[in-house]
This record gives sequence, C-alpha cells and structure tokens, in this order.
Amino acid sequence: MVRELAAQRRPGALIRLGREHRAWTLAALGDRIGCSAATVSRLERRNRVADLALMHRAALEVGVPRHVLVHSLAPPAPTASAATRVTASPYAEEDPMRRRTLITATAAAGPAALLLGLDEALADAPGPTGGGSLDTRLATARELYDKGAHGRLLTALPGLIGDGHATASSRRELDQARLSSVYSLTASVLSKLGSYEQARLTADRARTWAEVSGSPLASAAAARELAIVLRHQDRSEEAQRLMRAAATGVEATGLRTDASASAYAQMLCTLAYTAARGGHRTDALAMTEEARCAARRLPPHPPSGRLFPITPAAVDLYAVGVHWALGDAGAALEAGKDLRPEQFPTAERKARLGTDMARAWWAWQRPAQTAHALLTAYRSSPGEVRDRPAIRRIVAELAERHPRTTGVRELQAAVVLRSL
Repeated sequence: MVRELAAQRRPGALIRLGREHRAWTLAALGDRIGCSAATVSRLERRNRVADLALMHRAALEVGVPRHVLVHSLAPPAPTASAATRVTASPYAEEDPMRRRTLITATAAAGPAALLLGLDEALADAPGPTGGGSLDTRLATARELYDKGAHGRLLTALPGLIGDGHATASSRRELDQARLSSVYSLTASVLSKLGSYEQARLTADRARTWAEVSGSPLASAAAARELAIVLRHQDRSEEAQRLMRAAATGVEATGLRTDASASAYAQMLCTLAYTAARGGHRTDALAMTEEARCAARRLPPHPPSGRLFPITPAAVDLYAVGVHWALGDAGAALEAGKDLRPEQFPTAERKARLGTDMARAWWAWQRPAQTAHALLTAYRSSPGEVRDRPAIRRIVAELAERHPRTTGVRELQAAVVLRSL
C-alpha cells in the first residue's frame, strides 16, 4: 500500500495512512504538528503540496520514511508515448517532439507565454532529452540567467528538469544535489518574474532534494530561494528564521574554502535584506556589516561556475537595497555612489545596480536620475527592466507623471511597447 501511494504521488494519503495506523484523530495529529484538524484534513486530501515544511513534520510524526515521502513528492515519471497539451483546448494534444518545437518557436513571445510550458514540466517532468552533460547544461542555464535572457531560460528549463530527474534516479547524493540546483535556479527566475506560487513550489522541491543529498551548499541555495518567495508573500518573519538557520548551517561547515565563505556571505546579505523588508533596522544593518566582513577575503572576480558569486562590491550593492527597504533613500544613494557596472561580472548584476539605484532615486523623487539609471540597466540587460513587475511599475509611473523628462519616452518605448 505504501509503495503504491508513493508511486501515485499521493503524499497526503501517506500521511492519512500513518495517522490511522496510530489510531490518531485529525485533531491529535494537528496538536502534534501545530495546526488545526481542518488543516490536517486538507493536507491529507490534496495531492498538490502547499506547505512542504508542514508535510515533512506530519510525515515525521506518523512515521513515513523520508525516502518514501520524497518519492511521493517528485513529479510522475515521464513516458515516451505520453501526449502533451500545447493549446488551451482540453482536446488538442500533440506529441512531445512537437511540443518542444512549439515552445522553442514561441521564445520570442516573452517570458509570460513560456510559463505554461514550465507549468507542465512542474506537474509532469518531461522525459530525458539526451542533450549532453547535465553540469554543462546547468552552467549554460545559469549563464542565461546572468544575462537576463529570461525567455531563453524558460525555454530550456523543462528539459533541464526532466534530465535532472533522470540523473537523480541514480540515487547518488551529487546527482540529487544537481537536481536541487535545477529547481533553485527555476525558483530564482520565477521570483524575478513575479510568479511567486510557482516559485514557492520549485523552492520547496529544491529544499527536498537538497535535504536528501545532504549538501550544505545546495541546502543554503534552496533555503535562500524559499526565503525570497516568503518575503514577497509578506511572511518576513518566517523568511528571517529560515535564513538564520541557513547561515548557521553554512557557518557550521567551518568556512574553510572560498566557496563556503561566499555562501555564508550570501546568506548574510539575503538575511539583511529580509530583515530590512520586515522593518528590523538594527538587525538589517548588523547583518550587512557582518556580510562585509565575511566578503573581505573573497576575490573581486569570482571563478566561473561558483554557486554564490558574491564579492565585496556585491555586498555594497545589497546595502543599497537594505537602506531602500528601510525607507532611507538618501542612505541608499550614499551606499551606491561609488559602485560602477564594471565591478560586476554579469549583465544581471550590472543591471541590478541600475535598478536598485533607480528605486532609490524614485523614492528620493528624482525622475531624471531614475530614468537615467533604468536606461543604463536596460542597456546592460533588457530583461532585468522589462520582465520584473516592480521595475515595470516604476517605468509606468514615470511615463504617467513625468512624460517629458529626458529619457522617459525612450524608456517607455524600450520597455512597455516592446513587452508582450
């Protein structure tokens, strides 16, 4: 029965089976995991997991083995002959080859049109593509992220997810960590595009596979992505607890390598910004300073392929965001006044400098400087301005309130009129 329920991807039914085996009521299990009987009932009835942490607690209480739970949470194994929908019609189905062709052909339609293909991959992982080394393809996908090429990245991710699952079937810890990295990258781009429900799902999966792999760096990356989603969902306190635990976990490794030291500095940066968004000024500033100390030993240009390519300049850029989130635009502008695009190795980071400074200028009520900063960001990476909802809102407000300000019309034409 247990194997059958796991194969059917029914984690809730596994929880119910364990609860009934112990002759516990819904309320009894709810008391043990800190929720109501109604929440336990929903947890058991739904196949789609909304709260992975709660599912893990329930499984632990009723005795569901971790490997069984992980198997039940994974997407169903793909079949070569399975038909795949590619239109809104429930009757219109196409074979997998045609589906991949259509997704590739629609890459120019913008990220929004490609989210459907990613949705399908999250619900039912595609079969292996046979496209070569997973490490090489994951590195290529990260390069697309670093360029702000969100449409091309969304096109590549379904196949990467399928290949990641195929590789993780080896049950080797390194392969499971690779799959966690695939899901972390997916969560990162989804958060950037404002698709927070999908990002929550993928971040949860990244955490699950990271836990199974036992990799502290994969766990840190997954925790960071989940914290970012929680922050956007106005759950800053949960995000802070998660990031504190992640930072502690990385610190426990001893920080003997640059890779672990950079991971620790990144955790502190994310924790600082999360604290700032939650209004915890003292904690935010203290974490920012600690991140500066942690980053001092790191090189200004991290080696290619590093999971957390944090640098001293990157920490200073986080400080801009921290001061902005605390409502101090003047301090944000002061923190970023000496930063230059050439200090950042990727187009994404160069553009992020522009967008973060633009947010501070906009809060300081300086439309000309805001437009200039956004145009600079756009020229580094169009997707960082065009695809991020919060930045698009600033562009729209500039066009509405200050249409004659230098650069605003050019910015509106580049961002609004060319977006789909």
